Amino acid sequence: MQWRIITVGKPGHLWVREAVGMYWKRLQHYARFEHVVIKEAPQDRVEQQIQAYCDGDLCIILDERGRQLRSVEMAKWIENEEISGRKRICLVIGGAEGHSQHFRTSAQVCWSLSTLTMQHDIAFIVLVEQIYRAYSIMRGEPYHRE
Repeated sequence: MQWRIITVGKPGHLWVREAVGMYWKRLQHYARFEHVVIKEAPQDRVEQQIQAYCDGDLCIILDERGRQLRSVEMAKWIENEEISGRKRICLVIGGAEGHSQHFRTSAQVCWSLSTLTMQHDIAFIVLVEQIYRAYSIMRGEPYHRE
């Protein structure tokens, strides 16, 4: 399965790039990952670009109002998607403006990493860590402790 992680804006700080890079390197052992950066712009234009990148794929937007998953639930969800033959999943982290109400309600899936509002660089780190954690759970590796 392929993953496309879409962020609005590039990671702004070196420590963010280092943290994401560490998990990104680890994730390459499990699946194919791609990071797409969309430049900050008016929200409607950003959302049109996101829709174009997600066309034909399962699009999951990340928003504090979305569904929260436990790590083991995420692992099971990923496993089910792989079994179903899903080709690609797009995960979308919005920019400073977040996602519009229309975009949220029209999304196929909406997940929350936390009920707290997160700066998008922090959300990116949390997201890649949780995907890594899910794959380690699926493989029975010792990273996750319950």
